[in-house]
Amino acid sequence: MLLLIEAIYHHVTRIILVVSLAHLSQLGLHANQAAEKVEDSIMANLFLKQAKQYSQTRPGYPQQLFDFIVSKTPKHDLVWDVGTGSGQAATSLASVYKNVIGTDTSNKQLEFAPKLPNVRYECTSPNLPMSELEKKIGTESSVDLVTIAQALHWFNHEIFYDQVKWILKKPNGVVAAWCYTIPEIDDEFDPIFRKFYLESKPYWDLLRGIVDDQYKSIAFPFEPVDGCDHTGPFEFQSKKMMSLDEFFTYIRSWSAYQTAKEKGVELLNNGVMEEFRRAWKEDENGEKSVTYPVYLRIGKVGDFVK
Repeated sequence: MLLLIEAIYHHVTRIILVVSLAHLSQLGLHANQAAEKVEDSIMANLFLKQAKQYSQTRPGYPQQLFDFIVSKTPKHDLVWDVGTGSGQAATSLASVYKNVIGTDTSNKQLEFAPKLPNVRYECTSPNLPMSELEKKIGTESSVDLVTIAQALHWFNHEIFYDQVKWILKKPNGVVAAWCYTIPEIDDEFDPIFRKFYLESKPYWDLLRGIVDDQYKSIAFPFEPVDGCDHTGPFEFQSKKMMSLDEFFTYIRSWSAYQTAKEKGVELLNNGVMEEFRRAWKEDENGEKSVTYPVYLRIGKVGDFVK
């Protein structure tokens, strides 16, 4: 948390990009009052410039992922999608579940979320107290499924998991959290991109390592869902057709790219872009299939007693 608080003071642009992916109510509970005030101010304007770019270039999530989650959820009445961002996961969940509540600390991100009759979006405060959780999401044991897409690594797990265990129906309420790692294109492009990604490492937050580890090492104190003997990670794939120009836009949406810019470093310099163009082996407007490996942790709450 100290790293994040320092980042709030010294790397504001990076935090503006990164924290909107996560439900930072949990993070704020570790901050002192002064840091919380700074964080509150930043949270009010998350993704002011990057929200549209992010929503257009980040991958969606595969239907197989949602089919698997649905098959492990006994009831399909209510979902809490935490860190919903621009509503990518909420939109898919709404096709099966009766009601979905998507929460985010970013009003700007929520502006880009699709408006659906059975989805309600709520902008939550950075320090989400139980009273606000109950008012905006539901009462104890009222939610069938809690989902967290590409955000769990930012949370204060101890506090967040207590909230999840409180709000999920006992004993079979399900929590599902997933992340995607760096994309794959083809045998010629991938080695060049992996080298580029490794060179960008100094500009990523340390918590990015949890994603690179495919959520294997992340704390996840839940029971395996029915039919499984572990909580994952289970692997899926998300595919997206992209031009090279769109791929560059995706890179520019990285928090690491923003951090490097602050330090006067252009990760996508002319030499790098030319190397990418040669490896793309097509006009940059020609589209290629880009594959994002997706890793899911899933479990049920069991008979939780606080």
